[in-house]
Order: sequence, then structure tokens, then C-alpha cells
Amino acid sequence: MTVRRNQFVDQVQERLGLASREEAERTVDAVLETLGERLELTEKHHLASQVAADLKEPILRRKRTERYDLEEFFNRVGARAGGLKYAHAQNHTKVVLSLLRAAIAPGEWRHITMKLPEDYRSLLRGDSSD
Repeated sequence: MTVRRNQFVDQVQERLGLASREEAERTVDAVLETLGERLELTEKHHLASQVAADLKEPILRRKRTERYDLEEFFNRVGARAGGLKYAHAQNHTKVVLSLLRAAIAPGEWRHITMKLPEDYRSLLRGDSSD
């Protein structure tokens, strides 16, 4: 069963204890857009094919692949989510990616994980260490 955007956003809002749905929406979009921007075109499209239609847009929003480290990933999530502090951007990212991981095929998630640099792997595996 494919998780719809409304369900996904609700789960993010609940897990993070966010006061507003709008904040949860911004968080989801910020993380998915940044992940999509960081992935190569093939992986970006594979990921988009695994999610509900209403979650594809932020993943596919950025056409170019950009290469940057995990610190910059969190900085971009923070900026796109409305100016989150770094620690909050890390936490928000971990929650969104945890839910995304549960929503797609395990083989596809492993493939995405292996296509990104080592510094991303603990985040994508869901390890608790930073």
C-alpha cells in the first residue's frame, strides 16, 4: 500500500510534535526536495516511482544533481523548511527519511543508499549515530 501525502505529513507532524500542519508540510517538502537534488537522475526517478503521486513533486523539483556533503544537506533542509536550526534540520530529516524508508521497497532503499557517499549511509540506514 502506498502512503499518501496526507498520511505522510500527519506522521511527520506527530513524530516531531510540530504545532502546525504547515510546518510538517514544509519539512516533508524540504527533505524530499533536498534528497531529490542530491540523487542522480536515475535514482531520483526510481525513488519517485516508489511513492504516491502527491509525494513525487518535491523529489523531482530540482532537475540538476548537486554534490555536497551531509552537513550541507542539513543546511539546505533547514533553509528550505523555513530556517530550522542545524540540530532541528538533522532531527526533521531523520524522521522524514525513516518514514520514507518504511514506505518504499527495501531493495530500492538499499540501492539509493549505496549510490550516495559514505557520510550519508548512517543517516539513510537509520543509525542513531551522527
